[in-house]
Amino acid sequence: MVSSTIIISRRTSAGFLFPGLVVIGIFMVFPAVWVLYLGLTDESLTGIKSVMPSFVGLGNFIRIFQDRFFYNALRISFIFVAGSGWVGQVALGLFLAVILHNEKSWLKPAINAVTVAAWIIPEVVVAYLWVAFLDHDFGLLNRVLGLFNLEPVNWLYHHALFSIILFNTWRGTAFSMVLFTAAIETIPPSFLETAQVLGASGWRRFKDIILPMIRPVLLTDIILITLWTFNVFTPFLLTQGGPSFKTEILPIYVYRTSFQYFKLGYGAAISTILLLINLGFAIIYLRAQRRSKA
Repeated sequence: MVSSTIIISRRTSAGFLFPGLVVIGIFMVFPAVWVLYLGLTDESLTGIKSVMPSFVGLGNFIRIFQDRFFYNALRISFIFVAGSGWVGQVALGLFLAVILHNEKSWLKPAINAVTVAAWIIPEVVVAYLWVAFLDHDFGLLNRVLGLFNLEPVNWLYHHALFSIILFNTWRGTAFSMVLFTAAIETIPPSFLETAQVLGASGWRRFKDIILPMIRPVLLTDIILITLWTFNVFTPFLLTQGGPSFKTEILPIYVYRTSFQYFKLGYGAAISTILLLINLGFAIIYLRAQRRSKA
C-alpha cells in the first residue's frame, strides 16, 4: 500500500511538472541550442548563404576575439551594468528603501508611486519620453537649464552613455526598492529600536543589523539586475548604439551584426558568448548563496 502511494505521488508530481518542462524546453532550451548551432555556421539573412549555409566550426568564435567592435561592446556593457545596474538600481533602490522605512509623511507614498510608475510603464513609451526629455532643441531638460542662463546640451550626442545609464536607472530602480522594502519589513522592529536606544548611529544600524539580515535578498537582487541590464535592448531606441558606437552594448551589437549586416551566424556566435557571460554571473550568484547559507 505504501509503495503504491509513492508511485502515484511520483506520477502526479511528474504530471504537474511536465507542462512546465515542455514550456521551458520550447522557449528556452531549444532557442539556446538553435543559436549555438547557427553560431557554428556562416548563415546569412540574404544571398546564397541564407539557403545553403556552410559549417564553419569555431571560426566565428575565433573571429569574435579578434573583433575590436566586440571588445568595444563588451567594455561598454560592463560600464552600463556597473553604472545603471549596480550603482544605479541596486544601490539607489536600497538607499530609498532604507530612508523611507520609517517615513510617515506623504513623501513615502509619493516616491513609491513615482518609482513604481516608471517601472510599469511600457519600455518603448518610456524610451521615447526620454528622447523628448533630452532633446537638444525642445527637450524639457534644456529648457530648465535655460532658466538658469545655461547653454543647451546635446545629451544624446556628447553624453550618450551617461544618458542611457540615467535612463535605465530611472526605469528599473523600483524593482530593487520594492524588494528591499519587503526585506527590511521582515526585520523585527525591536532590533533597530534597541540599537537606537543604545546610541547606535544610522550607519551602524544599517551596517550591523539591516545589511546582514537582508544579505540573501541583496545577492538575489544583484544577480537579477545584472542579468536584466546585461541583456536590455531599450537603449537602442535612444541612441541606436551611437554616436560612433559609444553606446553599443552587446545586445545592440548582436542586432546590428545579425539584422543590419545580415551575418546571422556570426551574430548567433556573439549571442552564445553573451549567454556564457550570463551563465558565469549565475554561477557566481549560486556560489555566493551557498557561502551566505554556510
